[in-house]
Order: sequence, then C-alpha cells, then structure tokens
Amino acid sequence: MNIKITYNWVLDYLDTDATPDEMQKYLSLSGPSIERIEKVRNDYVFDVEITSNRIDTASVIGIAQETQAILPMFGKSARLKFNPIKEYNFKKYYLTHDREIDNKKLNIVIKDKFLCPRFTAIVFENVKIAPSPKFISERLIACGIKSINNVVDISNFLMLSLGQPVHVFDYDQIKGATMIMRESKKGEKIVTLDEKEVTLPGGDIVIEDGSDRLIDLCGIMGGLNSAINDNTKNVVLFVQTYDKVKIRKTTMTTGVRTVAATFFEKGLDPERVEPTLVYGVELLEKFAQGKVASKLYDIYPKKQKEKSLVMSYELFDKKVGVKIDRKIINNILTNLGFGVRVAPNKGLTLQEGRTLQITIPSFRTNDINIPEDIVEEVARIYGYHNIPSILQPIVYVNQPKEMEDIFTFQNKIKLLLKHLGLNEVINYSMVSKQMIEKSGLNIKDHLRLSNSISTDIEFLRISLLPSLEKNIKENKGRQEVLQLFEIGKIYLKRVSPVKDSPYKESPCEEVYRIGIATNTDYSDLKGIIEAIYKELNIEQLLIPEINEKDGIFLTEIDFQTLIDYCQLVPKYKPLHPYAIIKLDKTFEIQPNTTYAVVRQRAFQSKLLKKMEVITLYQNKLTLRFYYSSSSRNITEEEAKSELYKVRP
Repeated sequence: MNIKITYNWVLDYLDTDATPDEMQKYLSLSGPSIERIEKVRNDYVFDVEITSNRIDTASVIGIAQETQAILPMFGKSARLKFNPIKEYNFKKYYLTHDREIDNKKLNIVIKDKFLCPRFTAIVFENVKIAPSPKFISERLIACGIKSINNVVDISNFLMLSLGQPVHVFDYDQIKGATMIMRESKKGEKIVTLDEKEVTLPGGDIVIEDGSDRLIDLCGIMGGLNSAINDNTKNVVLFVQTYDKVKIRKTTMTTGVRTVAATFFEKGLDPERVEPTLVYGVELLEKFAQGKVASKLYDIYPKKQKEKSLVMSYELFDKKVGVKIDRKIINNILTNLGFGVRVAPNKGLTLQEGRTLQITIPSFRTNDINIPEDIVEEVARIYGYHNIPSILQPIVYVNQPKEMEDIFTFQNKIKLLLKHLGLNEVINYSMVSKQMIEKSGLNIKDHLRLSNSISTDIEFLRISLLPSLEKNIKENKGRQEVLQLFEIGKIYLKRVSPVKDSPYKESPCEEVYRIGIATNTDYSDLKGIIEAIYKELNIEQLLIPEINEKDGIFLTEIDFQTLIDYCQLVPKYKPLHPYAIIKLDKTFEIQPNTTYAVVRQRAFQSKLLKKMEVITLYQNKLTLRFYYSSSSRNITEEEAKSELYKVRP
C-alpha cells in the first residue's frame, strides 16, 4: 500500500537537518521507499510505499520513527522532538478533565469481545461545524484527501498522523444513545457515507442503534444515517481496533474498499487507540470548540502483554556476516522504539560476551517474533549496501544413488526420444475426477487433495496416460503426426508403511514412469519401445501393454525396471565365423497370424539368428530371416527347410 504525507508534517514530530531529497534517498535505501516527491506550495508531498507487515509505518509518526533511526547512519541528525504515542495517554487526559462529567451517556454493548480487541469512545457537546484550520485542510488536500469540515477533517488528520483510523458520529442521530456491536445477518443492508446501499453477506462487524438501525459498517465506512452534517451539535469520537480477518472478508465480499479498511485488515496495535483518542480530544476542543460531555469509554478485555526476546550480540555477527559495533546496534534498536537492556553472560566478563534483553514495542508485536527478526532490523538500518558481497563457498552435496540413477537415465532416454522425433510434455501431478472416469480408472485408487484450489487438479494421478491422451486430443489438427512422452511420478496408495524408510509416514508411494502416446499406429509405438530397450542394452524383456483409444496408442513403462535391467555395456558377442543365409518371406496378417506369433514360431529353429521387418503394406508383412550355425556352414536348402516350417 502507499500513503501520502508531507515533509513539514514530519517536521512537526522530528528535528532533522535532512532535506526532502536526502530524506527520500536515505529512507528508500533502508526503510519505507519514498517513490516520489512533489512540491506543493511551501511543502513537499512524499508518496511512500509501505510493506504489508509494517502497517505501523503508514503514518507521519511511523515515518518519523523510521527516519530517526535511518538518517544518523548517513551522517544526518534526526531526533523525535514530540512523540504523541508516548505522551498522549488517559492518565494525562484525566488530569486535565473533570472525570465526573457525564451529560451525554452512551449505552455500549459488544456481543462478541473478539470482534473488537479495544473499544473507546467519548461524547462532545456544543461542537461548532466549520471549515478546518488552514494547516489541516491544506495537508489533507495535498495528501489526496478531500477537506469536508473541521470535525471530519480532524478524524482523517488523526489517521494520517498516528496510523489509527477513527470515526465520528452525530450523537443525536444514534437512537436511544445505544451502540450495539455485533455480527451482521445475511441480507442486512446499510447505506454508507457515499450514499450507496450495501447488502451484507453475514458475519460482518456492524453497529446498530436503539432502533435496530445499522449505523456503521465497522472498520470500512460509517452509515449515512449517523453522519456529521452542518446541523450537528453533539459528536461521538470513536476509536477502536477490529478483527482483521473479518474486515478483510467484508471488503472482498462486498467490494467496498476504503483507506480505513486497508489499515484495519493489516491488524492494528490496540495500544495506539489510547493516544489517538486523547489527541483527538485535544484537536476537537481546540478547533471545533467542543466540550467533553461524557465519561471516557474504554473497553479493553484482554490487554496486550509486553513481548520480549533474549539474544546475544554474537548472533548479529553470525547472521549479518560482519561485526557491527555494539553501540550502533543499541542505538539502532533504541531509535526504532525497542527497549534494550544489556546484561553480562554467565561465566563471562563484559568484554567476552553479553546478553541482550529486547523489549518489543506494542506496534511491532505482530512482525517481531524471533531473534533473527531483530537481526534483520539492525541489518537494514545499518545498510545492506554496507555489507560486503561475499559469495559462500560452493559445496557439492552427494545425492543418493537412486536419485543419481534417475537423473542419469532420464537424460539418456530424453535425448534418445528427442532424436526419434518425440516431443516431451510436463503435466500436472493432479488430475480431475472427469479425466479419471473417462480413462476407465477407479476413483477409489486415487488420493484426493484436501485443499485443492480447483476440481481440475483434485486427485493425485496413478497413471501418466490420461494426461497424455488429453494432450494428443487437444493438439489434434495442429500437426499430422503427434508423438509425445512424459517422464514423471505417479502416486500409488500405500498399503502398509515401509520399514526403515524416511517416507514410511507418507500415505502414498511415489513411482517414476515413462508414458508414451502417438497418433500413428501400433508398430510405430512398439518400435519406440524397442529402441529404448536397445539403447539401454536390455534383452529378453517383455514389451509393455499397448492400449489403443480413439486412434491414440499409449503405453507406460516402470522407470525403475529399466534401470534394474539396463546394461551400461552390451554383452560381448564373438564374430560369427560361418556364412549367414538371408531369406525373405511375406505373411498375410490375420487375427491368428501376428508378428508376435510369427516371431515365436520362427525362433523355434536353432539356426535362426535374427529376424527383422522389411515392409508392411496393408495386411502384407515382409520379414527377413538370418540363418546360420555356430559350428559349420549350412546350405541354402537347410535354411529354406527351416523357413518352410514358419507357417501361418
């Protein structure tokens, strides 16, 4: 997200000698990036990019806090001269106001404490609606926010100043002076400040008054029926935090997005509610002549606990890679708002080692969880550009033999199939229920994903063929001949755990397979399979099953089987010393006379050494037979006699 603030606004809180250009340059190197500067009258507007986990920086005081830590690292002075987060509190408020005032009462009911971690409100009377002071209206307009009147502008001014959205109600429009915070019901409607009717999906955080009217779509936009107008005399200043998940859900389901919602959905600090309300009291009294007319309502059922971490200085040296001066570390953390306490390590002198006890400020509770987060904060402020770019030494990690084999044989087979004219495809490991059923497979044999984002990738595949068949069909017409292959895993349900296996807890067994699909013919696919066997020097291995479906021929081979039967070097065969007689014969292919049948019959002869296909035209198959003896020269008549025995 981006926010706009002005240079002079930052100077209200910060004492620095940095120019606007210097502030842009140095903050962009080590903190929130100032993407653009625009001069407006006698001020400069900063367009600042805020990272999602640092919503605390989405304010003038947040940028001032970051600036206080960053600028000294570049030789510029920077010190917070005024910090409303620390100085504005209820104790100060009670010392300057009569606590017994309660002319305007509020009946507040929160149906579920988890909806609102902290709820505060206070009522003002005799408020004078008028134009805002010049410095407020000019700053808001420069930052892209329309100036409306002093009361509404003060609420927006507070949001940009302290990073805590607030809302103001017309007290007299709240029927029965009652505010009931609850979850919305499905179908409820509210007309928001922009005069649009919003139908709620249910489960949204809303406030209704004593007449059951919805007067606020909490954290997003107030209701038009309780809005401040020119006749408003009594005002409710309303500051709180909400369940960030519900705010996000409401903005997404209703399509209503506001700046306030962008803040609340990130998760705001409940401790910042207090100074925001006190600061708001001061501004409304000063610029709207309002008088406090009620007690201060503060509902805070579960106060946020202070969070701390214990770590050593050595962790900075180890993680950052350079030794940063200990005083610099302490100054960086202190300037960022962290509490730092240094204690000697047990058994070591102060020079040998120290332990840091870091107190995390409430506004960093959500994103600082482990010591490494503290190291990261110090490293970015110190400057990543100051850390030498030293590459770690290269280390080769030995892979298990089975993984090495898979990698080696995959490359070997892929290269072969590429040279044979096949194209490789890589499909998802997940398939749809429809694909499984069309392929004639059983849904029960498949493992189903519990968190699938689409029904198209709902089940883990147990075969490569359904996807390959789909690939062929989708590319039909683009090319006359389609020959595809995939080498990948399938996932078979594990019947029982495998002993001494690191995967024994896995519900499936991962198996590598080769899938091949072609739209040519059976012989073509069979030839591809035989070429793989020949390349791997595999002998006497049965041809896998070849399926035909709608003119597509498919087969699947277990990859590990190929590895197990592979011979890196073919078996040595001595030169044949005797003559070889070659004879050709044509057969008419019939259901009972296939190539496999002819081959089986032909090799019953002890003289047959080899057999190969010459031509196949329609149903006429011509084969060449090589006859010879390992002990003598045979005659042509002997060879013909053996061939004669090969009958259909």
